[in-house]
Amino acid sequence: MSKIRTALVGAALAGSLAAGVVAAPSATAATQASAGSAVATQETQASSKHFFGPYYSGFGGGESFGRRSYFKGYWTSSGGRYWFYGDLFDRDRDRERSYVWFKWHDRFGSHTKVFSTFGRSGFTKFGGFKKSSGFDDFKIRVCEGRDKFDDCGRWGDAF
Repeated sequence: MSKIRTALVGAALAGSLAAGVVAAPSATAATQASAGSAVATQETQASSKHFFGPYYSGFGGGESFGRRSYFKGYWTSSGGRYWFYGDLFDRDRDRERSYVWFKWHDRFGSHTKVFSTFGRSGFTKFGGFKKSSGFDDFKIRVCEGRDKFDDCGRWGDAF
């Protein structure tokens, strides 16, 4: 009896190992296929982000390039609207504010908006500009100082 039992257990073990070897390549392929589709989805989402910057403040008070404030970000388009995201960094911690200016044009004229920070500030989903309203220009510049007009860098295009 024990010889028959040993033979059955051995056959079951050999059968399960054989099934595992046969199933392993298909499981690996399924895992790779799902990972590949996740990468493709991430690439599709990443390709919809259009990065710009960094834009730097002007030189003031003998600051080195590494001490200047800067802004960098990206824009997306969804539902016929343009949305802007980004971060403003004040790297020198000199008790002066950093400012980021946004300037755009549409059929209603030219507009500006300015934000400021003492350290780091993130901007999420600023805008909502419609291409159908004649939105055709978007410029950014960074300033640093006691007011929003001190030590400004040049205007740069985000498109």
